[in-house]
Amino acid sequence: MYTLENEYLKISAAAHGAELKSIVLKESGRECLWQADPAYWGRSAPVLFPLVGAYRDNTSLYDGKAYHMGQHGFARDSVFTLVSQTEDTLVFSMTENETTLEKYPFAFELIITYRLCGRSIEVTWTVKSRDTRPIYFSIGAHPAFNCGMSGYKLGFESDKPLTVGILEKGVLTERTKTLVPVDGTYPITPDLFDEDALVLENGQVHEVRILDPEGGLVAAVKADAPVFGIWSPVGKAAPFVCLEPWYGRADRADFNQKIEEREWGNTLLPGETFEKSYLISF
Repeated sequence: MYTLENEYLKISAAAHGAELKSIVLKESGRECLWQADPAYWGRSAPVLFPLVGAYRDNTSLYDGKAYHMGQHGFARDSVFTLVSQTEDTLVFSMTENETTLEKYPFAFELIITYRLCGRSIEVTWTVKSRDTRPIYFSIGAHPAFNCGMSGYKLGFESDKPLTVGILEKGVLTERTKTLVPVDGTYPITPDLFDEDALVLENGQVHEVRILDPEGGLVAAVKADAPVFGIWSPVGKAAPFVCLEPWYGRADRADFNQKIEEREWGNTLLPGETFEKSYLISF
């Protein structure tokens, strides 16, 4: 486990998955990050790569061949190398290997950087193509923040109605529902997640907050990602909510499975680099 701290925060991250495992507010001692109790969900803040959500039938097609990969890809279960640590940053890296190439046919380097900035953590994803062909991928975040299911609220940037995509068996259906914030907030209740994650596409939101019953900030996540997911386990009334900026999402139920045609997917030509960041604040 690798640790960073400043005046306000102490964070820990593991080489396994390059995953954040703890975020402690030093002034109160409060642990903000879900501690991976498998009774609810055995992860804290996995990195989703090279897949966000699920392929239709867990299968993608490329150059006439089928590849099979489970939900959210393999980065979260891969061992990263710590390549750099400074007073305020941790930098992890992984590249393709025999196991990843069986599921995903491209050569890449994935770099995850955590940087402390006052009361915030900046998380940067850097994807470098090491291939001779274009590579196709999605990437996203999945941090889970400790909170209750009674009196807590989601905070949005406005009262604009939000169109939410509906997942079924891991893929996106044509059905939608609408959330209408009041004073920029919407109550967190167990039934909010009865149909799995809330999938907000088309850049509808760029910052989502969790607010306690007194209106205090529990956590906020800000990103320019085109898709934002909000999730807690179906039917468990779990004591956490995940705020998830995504560059990609699950396939639609009728998708043709061609990896180069995935909605919200990203493409790199040989030698190119993709870099995006998001901010967790308290």
